Order: sequence, then structure tokens, then C-alpha cells
Amino acid sequence: MKKILTGIFAFCLLSLTCLGQQFNSNLGEARNNYAAGNLVESRAAMEQMLRELDVEIGREILKLLPAKLEALDANTKNDEVTSGGGGLIGGLYIHRTYGSDPKSANLDIVNNSPLINSLQALLSVPFIAGAGNPDQKVVKISGYKALLNKMNDETAGKTNYELQIPLQNTLVTLKVNDTKEDNIIKLAGTIPLEKISQMAR
Repeated sequence: MKKILTGIFAFCLLSLTCLGQQFNSNLGEARNNYAAGNLVESRAAMEQMLRELDVEIGREILKLLPAKLEALDANTKNDEVTSGGGGLIGGLYIHRTYGSDPKSANLDIVNNSPLINSLQALLSVPFIAGAGNPDQKVVKISGYKALLNKMNDETAGKTNYELQIPLQNTLVTLKVNDTKEDNIIKLAGTIPLEKISQMAR
């Protein structure tokens, strides 16, 4: 156990160049608590460091996202990156919007999403995904299976689409208002899914 914790501390020390003072403070707190035998407090400080690492990874992923989805500009001032630390609420959460109403798009990236297992099970048996629901079907985006949902907005007379793409333990969801099926698939193809998958694991 001591060797494992020492290895984790060594890894965290190597990461200090990329992180700020808060990370350094939590590392010191984790070490001090561990040395004093306060394992619960040490773990809490280490979990906080991991959340901070998640946020840094999320900021790097935001840099990979397209600045535009066709004519829709990214609203980078409204970008969100948070970390729930795993568990039922998921881990890393990234949110970006494009355009503005009535023509807009939302992109969400959630690591350790609670929906990922059920979605992957659904996609592994494609004929079940669309069975009895003409507004739902399985498509492929950059080699990844995805679930496409068509949502008719009868009050506005428009059609909206939602695309859910599981990447191992990360769920990418793209929602586009007032669009067509081939258009949302084209837009999703501009998202660097492979790089996101590698960084968000």
C-alpha cells in the first residue's frame, strides 16, 4: 500500500508543472495527512487533486473542439468544465454551445457517464435500438457507433436531432436544433472523437 501511495505521489509531483498552486497545496495536504496516519483526509486531498486534473484535461479538450459547426460559431465564453470525481454523477463534464436560438447546437462530453453502459448495450444490438421507434436509429460517426434521436418540435414546426456517441467510458452528446439527419451527422464528423477518447479516459 505504501509503495502504491508513493507512486501516486511521484506521479503527482511530475504533474506539478501543468497545474497551479491549489494542486500543490492539495499534494502537500495529502502527504502531511498520510505521514500523520490520517488516511481519510489524505484520500480526500488526493481526490481533490484528481478533480483538478480532470478540469485541466477538460480545458485541453476544449482546445480541440471546432471553433465553428458550419455557420454556427462556438460560444467560448459560455464553455463549462467541471469534475464530479466519478461515481453516480460522472467524472469530467465539458459543455460548449454553438450559435443562438433558434439555430443552435449543444455539445456535452461526460466521462464515466452513468448512461454509458446502457447505451453501449443498446448499440451492440442495433435492431433493438430502432425497433418500434422510427425516430431512433444507429449510425456511425468516424468509425464509432452512435444513437441518433429525431425530436419533432410541433409548436415551432422544426425538427431537432440528438446524437449520442459512446467512446469507451466517455459519452459525447451533440444536439442540433432545426436541422436534418445528414447535417447533424456531417457536423459530428468534425468533432475529434479519437483524440477526445484518448484524453478523457
